[in-house]
Amino acid sequence: MYLILGIIAFLQIYPLVWLVFFSLKDNQEVFNASPFALPSNPKWENYVTVWTEGNISVYFFNSVWITLVAVVLTVLSASLVTFAITRMNWKYSKFVLGLFMIGIMIPVHSALIPLFKMFININLIDHPLSIILTYTAFNLPLTIMILLGFYYTLPREIEEAAVMDGCSVHRIFFQITLPLTMPVISTTVIINMIYNWNEFVFINTFISSDKYKTLTVGIQNFIGQYMTEWGAIGATLVISILPILIVFFFLSNKIVEGIASGAVKG
Repeated sequence: MYLILGIIAFLQIYPLVWLVFFSLKDNQEVFNASPFALPSNPKWENYVTVWTEGNISVYFFNSVWITLVAVVLTVLSASLVTFAITRMNWKYSKFVLGLFMIGIMIPVHSALIPLFKMFININLIDHPLSIILTYTAFNLPLTIMILLGFYYTLPREIEEAAVMDGCSVHRIFFQITLPLTMPVISTTVIINMIYNWNEFVFINTFISSDKYKTLTVGIQNFIGQYMTEWGAIGATLVISILPILIVFFFLSNKIVEGIASGAVKG
């Protein structure tokens, strides 16, 4: 069993190690040497080049703040929706939940043209708000679905006691319910962050200015008509992978814990 798990782990990790070695090669070594060969003379300057000359520092900052803003909006909105559906009695709650769940079935590519036309009409093309709104909308259904199971397990007695003490709905949500749901919220934060950080289609469609581009589309700067800097592309990929890899390495257990805690209705 350990041998099988070791082989699987090697197959999973080796592409990342290979990418690091690839980023330390120049074009001549990429094409003339074996793809599995170690770099004979590591080109650490590839990282300096992409950070200083390739505008990667700007793309990296854009990826960070766009991802964070979209994650906060998505998780907060999904928490409010889930609270309203599971904790409040109103006529069309199940219908509204169904509308949100339909969003999971909408393919990303089928929405590109309608979204593009809408953002043109409201002057949001080539504006980061178009990306943030799109990320929030597409991540809401999955986030609500993950939160839903956990909210059903929360005891209502705590909230009922708060109502008896004179708490408003807003205080109940922000001071009682929201802190209790932090385990599953951490799960949704990680899932949303991974999606937003790696997303390419919407950024490439809605954003054309370099000042708003993210790392996923910044790689195209090193693909020229007559020459492509493969080592620089590898360095850019390593830089784009590292933050999300570090976060996932330290918080991966939260994903399992959060999903498992809301998987069974109490």
